[in-house]
Amino acid sequence: MVDRLERLVNLTATLLDTRRPITLDEIAERIEPSYPEEKGSRRRQFERDKETLRELGIPISVETPDGFGSDQAYRILADDYYLPDLGLTDDELAALHVAITAVRLEGDDARDALRKLGGVTGEGADTAFADLPVTPALSQLFEAASGHAPVTFSYRGEPRRLEPYGVVLRWGHWYVVGRDEDRDAPRAFRVDRIDGGIERGRAGGFTPPPGIDPRELVRNDPLTYGEDQPVDARVLVDPPRAAWVIDQLGESAVVERRGDGAVVVGLPVVNRGAFRTWVLDLLDHAEVLAPPELRADMIAWLDALIERTPAS
Repeated sequence: MVDRLERLVNLTATLLDTRRPITLDEIAERIEPSYPEEKGSRRRQFERDKETLRELGIPISVETPDGFGSDQAYRILADDYYLPDLGLTDDELAALHVAITAVRLEGDDARDALRKLGGVTGEGADTAFADLPVTPALSQLFEAASGHAPVTFSYRGEPRRLEPYGVVLRWGHWYVVGRDEDRDAPRAFRVDRIDGGIERGRAGGFTPPPGIDPRELVRNDPLTYGEDQPVDARVLVDPPRAAWVIDQLGESAVVERRGDGAVVVGLPVVNRGAFRTWVLDLLDHAEVLAPPELRADMIAWLDALIERTPAS
């Protein structure tokens, strides 16, 4: 454990210090304790170390420089690693502190960042208004989108290549949105369902379409992404959730407003699994009205869930 901790520290320092991306063989020559001589063991150990550093929030850039053949090379860009001085005033830091404590992320990364900006100052919110999930892939996808770097990952067992336009929070989940290179079409992927790690390509590897807004692409996602023909769904939403659903789907989705404040919304559904999850998130505040086959599919799915739930 001590050797691995020392190797992780030395690996970070080496990748920060290099002026050009370096290969795994070069890394092994420069750090102590070093990696195994056997190529396969060396690669496996390095990949574990790389994922550990990324999970700690250290952005490792993966590149294929000219003259290196197909070998990947690595470095940590100082601009990505170090937090710049944003020149915030005490009042601005205090406001940022209230915002950070009002929305609680898994872990304490936001508070750590605030300390780097000048310390935790001011009174925070007494109770968090929301809990947002965080996965190891999230920071990598934010960096890839901001740096216009294509990414490769496995999603439900299938390799996907994406030019990420942005990362968007919808219905309590994070989605990465962009152009699927293999399908040459916009796609959105739920981040917590990505299998394994993210491979990031060269920064500036693609140019997003002018004026693209990732939030618009994901407005009806994940319901509209898939290969089947869309089904026009009608869902009755009770008053306690009506405003929230309208905010998510847009005013144009409302097909009927009822006197008690409930609304009926219409939306195209391709991905029925995602649709079922969306309806379930609304608990007893939503009812699928039409079409009959979609309503029957929802009922059958709920019955199956009940059968699989052990009796208490």
